[in-house]
This record gives sequence, C-alpha cells and structure tokens, in this order.
Amino acid sequence: MKKATLLLAALLPLIIVVAQKKNKALEKAGKSITVADLKRHLYVVASADNEGRDTPSPGLEKAGDYIESNFKAIGLKPGNGDSYRQYYPLYKDSVISSSLSVNGRSFELTKDYANNNANYSADLPFSEVVFAGYGIVDEKMDSYKDLDVRGKAVMIVEGAPADYKSPTTAGVNPTQTIGKLINASKKGAVAVLLVSKSFSTSNRPGNIRGGGWTMNGYKPSFNPLLFYVSENVAAAIMGEDGKSIFDKTAANNIKYKAYKASVDLSFKKTLLISKVSNVLGLLEGTDKKDEYVIITAHYDHVGKRDSLIFYGADDDGSGTVSVLELAEAFAKAKAEGNGPRRSILFMTVSGEEHGLWGSAYYGNHPVYPLEKTTVNLNIDMIGRIGNDYLKDKDSANYIYIIGDNKLSSDLTPITENINNTYTKLKLDRKYNDPKDPNRFYYRSDHYNFAEKGVPIIFYFNGVHPDYHKPTDTPDKIKYDLMEKRAKLVFYTAMEIANREEMLKRDMPLETQRAF
Repeated sequence: MKKATLLLAALLPLIIVVAQKKNKALEKAGKSITVADLKRHLYVVASADNEGRDTPSPGLEKAGDYIESNFKAIGLKPGNGDSYRQYYPLYKDSVISSSLSVNGRSFELTKDYANNNANYSADLPFSEVVFAGYGIVDEKMDSYKDLDVRGKAVMIVEGAPADYKSPTTAGVNPTQTIGKLINASKKGAVAVLLVSKSFSTSNRPGNIRGGGWTMNGYKPSFNPLLFYVSENVAAAIMGEDGKSIFDKTAANNIKYKAYKASVDLSFKKTLLISKVSNVLGLLEGTDKKDEYVIITAHYDHVGKRDSLIFYGADDDGSGTVSVLELAEAFAKAKAEGNGPRRSILFMTVSGEEHGLWGSAYYGNHPVYPLEKTTVNLNIDMIGRIGNDYLKDKDSANYIYIIGDNKLSSDLTPITENINNTYTKLKLDRKYNDPKDPNRFYYRSDHYNFAEKGVPIIFYFNGVHPDYHKPTDTPDKIKYDLMEKRAKLVFYTAMEIANREEMLKRDMPLETQRAF
C-alpha cells in the first residue's frame, strides 16, 4: 500500500497539469444538474412528512416511492428485473413475557432483574446455580477452574478484579458482558445470571421491549439465556454469601461452587419480520451494456425521537437527490445520442445508518455481476461545508475524495483529469490516510463494493455541527456547491463508462483491508 500510495503521490503533480479537451455535448447534459432541481427534490426527500426516513418506517417508504416515480419519469428501466425495488428482510424481537423466581419467591422485572434482548424463548427450572466469580476466562485466568457448569445456570458478577489487566490478544474483552457470555457458553452453561450494580441506580440494564431491527434473523448459534439480576436475587440463591456480593468477590471471600436453590427462569418472545428495499433504476449502455457503473447514495436517515424529527438533509438527502439529477443528466445525454457505452445503475440504498444494510444485501445478492461492475461511485453528504473548512479559503470549492487510491490505479488520474477539465474543485484526500481515526473508508455504502474487489470513490463533505442532529435541514444546504460536486460525479461516471477497458483491479484486496 505504501509503495502504491507514494507512486500516486509522486505522479499527482504531473496528472493535475494534464487536462483533456471539454466535450461540449457532455457539458450540455451536465448543465441539467441545477440548484433549482436539487433544492426541489431535497425539500421533498428531507421533509417533515418523511419523518427522518428510519429503516424501516412509513417515511422511508414515502421517500422510496418518490425516488421510484422519478426514475420512471426520467425513463430509466426497472433495475431489478421488472421491479425498481430490491427487497430484503428485517427481523425484530418482541417480548411477550418474562419471569424469575427463587424458592417460590417471584422477583419484579426491572426492579430486581432484566433480560438481555438477544435471548431465545425458554422455560428453565434449576435445582442449583453455580457461582463462578467474575466469569473471566483468558490466557492467565479461568474463573471456571474445577467447576462443571455444563447444562447448568451460572451466576457471575459484573466487573473484574482490581489488579486485572486485559490480555493483549485481539478479540472480545473477557471482562465485558459479551465476553463473559461467550466464555460461559464455551463452558456449557445454558443460563447466566449476571449480578449488576446498576439495580441500585436509575440506569438499570436490559430492554424488556426487545431489540431493534436486524438483518440477522437466522443465527448460526445462540448464547446462554442471560438475566441481569440484583444483589437481592443473589442473596435469595446464595444466602449470606450473596449479601454484599461485590465486596466479597473483590476480596476473594466467596468460594466458587454450586448453591442449592429452586430457580425458575422464563423468557418468551415473538419474532417480527418486516421488509425494506433498495431502489434501482437502469440506463442501458450501448456496445458495452453488459458492463456496469453503479452510482449509490443512501436514502435512509435515523428517523425521529419522540416528536423530534432528524431530517437528514445532508446525510444523505444530498446524495439521494444528486443521484436523481445524475440519472436525468445521463438520460438526456442518451436521448441526444451521447449516452454511455456501459450501463449505469442508479441505486439508492436503505439501512445505511444501521450498519450499511442495503448495500451489504446488494453485495451479497448482486443484480448485476460484480466482476462486470467497473466502479461504484458513492455519494454520502455533499451539501454542506464540513468542520475543517468552516474558516478555510476553499470552503466553497472542495470535496473529500476517499478510496480512489485503494483498488485501482486508474481512478486517481481519471478523477484529477475530469476535475481539472470541468469542475476545478479542491480534491481533499485527507481521509485516505490509513492513520486517520475517523475511518470513513469503512463507514458508507461503497465499502460493501470495495470488500468484493470493486473499485470505488466515496464523495463526502465532512461532518459539520448539524451532523446527526434534528438541525440537518434543507435550508442549510449549499446548493451551488452541491451542484458542482454532483457534476464532478457525473463527468467522472461518464468518463469511466466510455473507456475502452474496465478499470484495472491492480491493487490487492489486502491493501484496502489493512487500511
């Protein structure tokens, strides 16, 4: 990676001074990308009516319908067979009931116990519970030494010994809840009672309403049933040993052993299933129509909290409406006989804010072969001025370019030439630095293409004071700057679509994974 990066850096001054001759017909098509149209679209996509476009939500569906109607009006073909949608399922737990009793005494949910929201439904009666201290297992320590917890309920205490030092090996921290749960599972436990200090505060653990939506509806394995419990529950099971259990465990004054008690654990849930979609529109190419340029943006945002709407105008309404304008510009170019040789797939994806869901689904279920996809150009936030440029002389004329030096040595020269010819923006590659702590390369939908070996460019304006806040509204967008940035994507996409050869994939996957 270092050698490739240094080589590109050395060539950059030479690349910048070389400008190709403007294509007047192409420039004419690019002029259809306008401030007025971007603004008109964005005030719909990022409207209060769409309520922040959470995944899933009615507002997301309204935004998807708007995008689809525009794709149809522009004249794009359905991007997924005879449909403009690529649907994928989501799953969510809904808790029906939960109970915990010791020797016939029932304990109150949220007051003395709470459930982890990843549990499965089960009724588990136990005649004893094995106490295993902090429940830590690592290279130097095994809380389960000389204990047999196979098929049993185990009680452990949150935290770690005062002198405990985390191991240097990679992976889950064995002192964290998930680390303790994994180790209890490896030891064969079927239920874990985790004694938590939080029951003495207002910040109690657990989520009786169940978890949020997830794509993982079919798990390869399950951890033990997890109950967070108070010291009162510990004392009911362990007698005097369970009183002041945190102090006694810290002082190593409790023997790790099985305690006799009649313990009934019950947890019941149902699985809710929903579906959401990516919205796909296809503009067919000419002689290379079986090869593809994919232009993406995510049309979801984070929804609303109570009645407070997170509008997501910049994130990523700006990218979404830019995709609409790019589609129109390409359609006009084609109508005038200047369309692209390769096909262009315009795709707005959902679920980005929850973990790049929509693009991950496409990457694993591609409608068009990824080996025939020459590039993914991803637009995520191009309507504002980021924090680093708020007082910069280039604040009205820059864009962050991320990932152009990761998988194909063709992309940086193409980007530089196109920008020097048509848009003359300041191209900032700050976030291409492997040492940058923000790790933006991994944080938007392009990554699910890059991980499959498809060359990518991520266009980004940087975070700003309204990032992920209700104040990210359409009135704060710099529409003239957004227009210019969108045109850079248009000219770049057309250049790549019309090349004789697909982009080289001459920088190995190991390079970008180490980034």
